Amino acid sequence: MTKYDFDHVIDRHGTFSTQWDYIADRFGRNDILPFSISDTDFPVPAEVQEALEARFEHPIYGYTRWNHEAYKNSIVHWFEKDGYTKVDPDWIVYSPSVVFTIATLIRMNSQPGDAVAVFTPMYDAFYGTIEKNDRMLVPVRLGAADEGYQIDWDSLETVLAEEQTKIFLLTNPHNPTGRIFSKVELRRLYELCQANHVFLISDDIHRDMVYLPHVYEPITNIGLKDVALCCSGSKTFNTPGLIGSYVFLPDPNLRAQFLIELKQKNALSSVSIFGMLAQIAAYNGSADYVDQLVAYTKKNLETVADYLHENIPELKFTLPDATYLAWINVSGLGLSSDALQHRLVDVGHVGIMSGKTYGDARYLRMNIACPQEKLLDGLARLKKGIKV
Repeated sequence: MTKYDFDHVIDRHGTFSTQWDYIADRFGRNDILPFSISDTDFPVPAEVQEALEARFEHPIYGYTRWNHEAYKNSIVHWFEKDGYTKVDPDWIVYSPSVVFTIATLIRMNSQPGDAVAVFTPMYDAFYGTIEKNDRMLVPVRLGAADEGYQIDWDSLETVLAEEQTKIFLLTNPHNPTGRIFSKVELRRLYELCQANHVFLISDDIHRDMVYLPHVYEPITNIGLKDVALCCSGSKTFNTPGLIGSYVFLPDPNLRAQFLIELKQKNALSSVSIFGMLAQIAAYNGSADYVDQLVAYTKKNLETVADYLHENIPELKFTLPDATYLAWINVSGLGLSSDALQHRLVDVGHVGIMSGKTYGDARYLRMNIACPQEKLLDGLARLKKGIKV
């Protein structure tokens, strides 16, 4: 088993990194320490690096197929290693990204002017994905960890019963709150969608980053009708720059329609060679990497909780069920989101995403998937900005 040194700091400057080289796009200046984009500051698993290096030995990078057993079976293996989940390889369809998949499924399962219901706060890209496709976004408030993760089931049922609501978009585990949905909750949600003829899309891209005693449950374990599960190994194994995702589409008619969208309408029949090989290698051989990564990010989350408790008690933070995102309640500061960002960026020189980006200005979203040395520096900068 390879032992990974997640404490090792790797300089990402000069790699065209969105988080490091283009930080001014989000925060207005380059001389800050970023905790923003949700990739990690960790190297990929050894198996992934070795697979990519081996492929580089062949000097031709032509059009490449994804629809074969090596690709699909790696995904089946990854999902079925819990001992009870079952995945039919025929469900699996490639897509360049989870958000592309979601946008396509929204267009396929609704009409302009229809509504897409979501738990808010939510991943910021979903706002554009829904609204720029001429659909109406209907929010259902989800409590954060420090608020007990409450689901307003009455509001949810009311929203799903509305005639214009055609889709519910779920993220499980949830970004940005870190909520993992239990089997009981997923069954109730699925049954509500079925009763109201609402198509359920589940974005499960953070599925591997779950902390015991919590357990990830794929929506396809609950039901197979009017449902799609979107996922990728890119968040876990830090490969988003290699491009690639997949979707489970149990309905054969919907799957055939999606393939028309993918291949005929958008000419996306060829896969990214390196994205595909990275995912096959990771899913077939990197379970030990995930175990070590989850242990490390849990330790980082605990470090955040301890530091805030001791140094900035005005901030409230409860350990999440999942993800490497710390969703920190800053409402106790009595500052507006813009005023707080000014202090963090211009005084503390630290880039932490405002919760306003995700639909709740009372919070900050801090990506803690980094060496602890960087995290401690970032927390000190957070304190400096707040304690002006």
